[in-house]
Amino acid sequence: MPNVRDRQLDGLRAVAVTMVLYAHFFAEDGSVWGHIGVRLFFVLSGFLITRLLLDARRADRYEPSTALKSFYVRRALRIFPPYFALLGFVGIVNLEGARSNLPWHALYLSNFWYALHDEWTPWVLCHTWSLSIEEQFYVVWPLVILLAPRRSIERICIAVIACSLAYRFYWPVTGTPGLMRDLLPFASMDALVSGALLAAYRARTSAWPKWMRLSWMPLAAAFVILLWLKSTPMTPTLEWATWIGREVLPLVPLTMLVGCCSTGLGGYFGRLVESPPLTALGRISYGVYLFHPIVLSLVVKAQPWIPVNVSQQGPGRFVVAGAATLMLASISWSVFEKRLNLLKRHFPYVAPRDHRSAAFAHAGNPVDLVHGKRDHPSVIHAGANRGDAFQTSDLQ
Repeated sequence: MPNVRDRQLDGLRAVAVTMVLYAHFFAEDGSVWGHIGVRLFFVLSGFLITRLLLDARRADRYEPSTALKSFYVRRALRIFPPYFALLGFVGIVNLEGARSNLPWHALYLSNFWYALHDEWTPWVLCHTWSLSIEEQFYVVWPLVILLAPRRSIERICIAVIACSLAYRFYWPVTGTPGLMRDLLPFASMDALVSGALLAAYRARTSAWPKWMRLSWMPLAAAFVILLWLKSTPMTPTLEWATWIGREVLPLVPLTMLVGCCSTGLGGYFGRLVESPPLTALGRISYGVYLFHPIVLSLVVKAQPWIPVNVSQQGPGRFVVAGAATLMLASISWSVFEKRLNLLKRHFPYVAPRDHRSAAFAHAGNPVDLVHGKRDHPSVIHAGANRGDAFQTSDLQ
């Protein structure tokens, strides 16, 4: 049921961006849920782009150069226009004094900017650290998936995850924590590549490894306990241990959540994540994430004209800034992003053999029957048979 599974992934994306909005608009104590939302985005991204590329690789007429070109062009069409429109607005009005460091953000080096300065200045663009990490991942990872021997991909994923975990355990010996430990690329490779490993594993079997089935619930319970301990006094060693735990413990549960929704989760939760409100929010989640700090800055400046308190974290800020963010993201999607997204049909991951097959591809036919051969679904015109939901699924 491809449409169902991709509606559920859009629903997960809505859950992730809601956690970010809760942390940035409502929570008063630096809630960790915003970071968990970003980690869920990372797992989704790693899973979706790896699944797309592996689908292309299985096609009869697969060519690495064609698939790579299409991947990068499709990423640029989806990600660049709203991102650079945002940077242009920030630069023109010099919002929160952010104009001076725009070149770092324009080059998708925001994570390095904040890591090197060890402070969230300018705060209005601080969320772009995660977009920069994703873009850095997008540059390298397609080369791995399309060019490495297929039998080696899962081993490569495991090696990258192990290195990322080792990176985390290295930081306690360095002394005082800083932003660098969270913002350098290896700090997020475990989540991104966990999604990629899920896609590679699912390409050959739908069964979960026994260790994951047995461990996800204890890991989730341990994570909740660590959240409860956050408010208690801790020694520096215990603080390091809880930081590592909050980063690592949710990884398996989040990966299993993405995996279950990718095949169509049943029951109450499955119906919830594929409900129209959540899937609609999931489709515009990139815009919501991209625009929400800018909206927050403008809403705070407009406090004299707003009858509720939006200057501080709380329900007033969450309702007003959240509603304004949703409106802006909806307009951006309907007027701007959706139309550009349609251009991706001109860049299939596997080129049609002739004009007749091109006609099938552009008509949304999921299977190419030219010369009696049948390509794997979704690679002639990637995602054509998955509807509008899938057109937004290979995103950030």
